[in-house]
Amino acid sequence: MHSLADLPRFTLARVFTEWELSPVLAALTVLAVGVYVVGVLRLQGRGDRWPVGRSLSFGLGIAAFVLATQSGLATYDTTLISVHMVQHMILSMVVPLAFALSAPVTLALRTLRTRPRRWLLAVLHSRVLAVLSFPPLAFLLYVISPWALYFSGWYDASLESTYVHEAMHVHLVIVGCLFFWPLVGIDPVPGRVAYPFRLLLVFMTLPFHAFLGVTIMGETRLMGGDWYPELHEGPMGAWLPDPLADQHLAGGILWGSGDLLGLVIFGVLFAQWVRSSLKEGAREDRRLDLLEARTRAGQGGEHR
Repeated sequence: MHSLADLPRFTLARVFTEWELSPVLAALTVLAVGVYVVGVLRLQGRGDRWPVGRSLSFGLGIAAFVLATQSGLATYDTTLISVHMVQHMILSMVVPLAFALSAPVTLALRTLRTRPRRWLLAVLHSRVLAVLSFPPLAFLLYVISPWALYFSGWYDASLESTYVHEAMHVHLVIVGCLFFWPLVGIDPVPGRVAYPFRLLLVFMTLPFHAFLGVTIMGETRLMGGDWYPELHEGPMGAWLPDPLADQHLAGGILWGSGDLLGLVIFGVLFAQWVRSSLKEGAREDRRLDLLEARTRAGQGGEHR
């Protein structure tokens, strides 16, 4: 474990070797894994099936969260803004998408006892959640949050305070979940809209990521104030890149990864739409077959 003043030169290998424990986020991770695993085991114990794909999605979400908050990305996220930007995109897009596809609410509704299940249903039907998950509002929260982060005192405060820094991580995940859960999630949450509108909302995030990325790339003012220049005055100054050049790289990462991950989510949503249409078509065929069978049975009775 290194202090911030003597971190070695950042490389890709450092992401997997320079781990940094965050007690609060680690505890949240262990709690989430424990609750999910207990739910799956309880279902299996009574002979019910839980899709493997949902468990794999949950595992991917947890792995991405741990990578962003406990690995070398977390160790260097206040040293290089480009590393922070990779962390930001994982927390705001990859983690919420994976969690949404893992259907934890459905799992909870199927395994909780009566009283906790009532509490969960009360939350799902609450006015607060209905407002927060209202698609236009969730979209605005999702696209405005990064602007508020990088062009206000929030980012500077996150560099100075561990509490603010970790709260920012949790905020990115929560806002991402509020936006993506009703769009691509399997759970019965409020805010569900027709598939064409879901595709439109995801598509509309692409220009916002691109515009923010281009704006950061064109900035001549350093985000974080004197934080990064002061790091250059210490032992790491020998290997640290120019802060403004690193900031421009961060903008490029935001632009490129935002578009790439947005297209991945767009593809997931389109595949869900096709699958839903096929299921709806199969249900309609069964309904028509049943109606035809009843009609024939009635005609046969008339001929007797």
